[in-house]
Amino acid sequence: MARKRILIIGAGEAGQLLLNDIKKNPSLNYWVVGFIDDFKREGERVNRIEVLGRIENVPSIAKEKAVNEIIIAIPSLSKERLSQILSVCNTTGLEIKIMPATYEVVYSLKTGRPWYKDVREIDIEDLLRRRPILPDLKEMEKYVLGKTILVTGGGGSIGSEICMQIAEFNPKLLIIIEHSEFNLYNISEKLKERYKDKLELKPIIADIRNEKRIKNIFKDNKIDIVFHAAAYKHVHIMEDNIKEAITNNVFGTYNVASAAIENNVKEFVMISTDKAVNPKGIMGASKRIAEMLINSVQCDTKFVIVRFGNVIGSSGSVIPLFEKQIKKGGPITITHPEMTRYFMTIPEAAQLVIQAGAIGKPKDIMVLDMGDQYKVVDVAKELVKIHGLEPEKDIKFEYIGIRPGEKMHEELWTSEEEIGKTKNERIFLVKQKEFDKEKFKIGFDELRKILEEKEDKEIVNKIKEIIPNYVPFNSE
Repeated sequence: MARKRILIIGAGEAGQLLLNDIKKNPSLNYWVVGFIDDFKREGERVNRIEVLGRIENVPSIAKEKAVNEIIIAIPSLSKERLSQILSVCNTTGLEIKIMPATYEVVYSLKTGRPWYKDVREIDIEDLLRRRPILPDLKEMEKYVLGKTILVTGGGGSIGSEICMQIAEFNPKLLIIIEHSEFNLYNISEKLKERYKDKLELKPIIADIRNEKRIKNIFKDNKIDIVFHAAAYKHVHIMEDNIKEAITNNVFGTYNVASAAIENNVKEFVMISTDKAVNPKGIMGASKRIAEMLINSVQCDTKFVIVRFGNVIGSSGSVIPLFEKQIKKGGPITITHPEMTRYFMTIPEAAQLVIQAGAIGKPKDIMVLDMGDQYKVVDVAKELVKIHGLEPEKDIKFEYIGIRPGEKMHEELWTSEEEIGKTKNERIFLVKQKEFDKEKFKIGFDELRKILEEKEDKEIVNKIKEIIPNYVPFNSE
């Protein structure tokens, strides 16, 4: 069978590593016909492979060399430069693949895993990428090495990635609490496949709403660090399930935090959301109450809150929805043409959560630098283009209106909160305005009492007492 003829864009370190991997693995059936690089001389040889020209020459070179596939091997590319390269490469009609952004290839750098295994098709993460910063691997290793670490919601989008990255740094034991049997199975198998006998893993099916179950888990295991990722997160769904949102996101958090305090857990990292800032929906309000709860406890456990916005590709998020709609031929449904959101990749978010836990001090609220907000409609347009289609011509857009609990634009902090720097330029410290902790405790206890017996309207009114800046969607 004829070998697939490959053109590699980027003759730097990444391109050379990719070339070496291809040479070592003849079963791949690849033949590298040459490099493309704007910063090397045409005709120059890199590891015996010729630099054939610049980016602008790709269409003619691809035709002349009968290229079958183009691989972009420059992990440090900015989104602007990547977009320019893609606009040239797309004219060839060839299959185009890419090596992931810098922060996504840490595993390959650390373990020597073949780089060709990271090569994948172009997706929206690539076009939303920002200036890459390598994570502080030494700090992450120091934080995790030899520790017993528990992750709640460890089968979810963020929780599972936190588990994968924690496993990189040799914890003594990784305990995963997950309500979904299927999600727990998936992350357990993924960890076992990658780490085999190198990781001691304890997968546990449990519901954080079950106080007794959670207490027993903590009692039976000497836990050093907790990453609390379990939460209901879908804004408009929670508007119709108010009691469940509060029971899980507020009192589930209370159960986990209480068990951690009672069992002398050293550190507790709670994952929050931009939707907790000036909340408009019950999901954001529930997470804001959880933040206040964490900041009101008095104990020796170091509690740190990490707040960030949307992550690309999480289960039930807008990007997978758009993908499905494109495959069906459209239309793409968008709430409002002016709606904006922050977007961050799951690997970067998980890395920063771990680093925030490492550098945070007791009761800190850490906010991840989410970069720019994007119009959701613009993200949808880029996604359509990735599929080789034209927005509004091949795929129509349909505007369906803002759903209950949603904001037009998200916020990462309130006007009353001050923002400070940390030693990590992608992590900020929120200096929040003090609140009356005794008043909060009274309101919290009252909320618990009315949760089962009162109607949603009365529960919402109590939440408004606890969070004065909570403005329910349907009250405007």
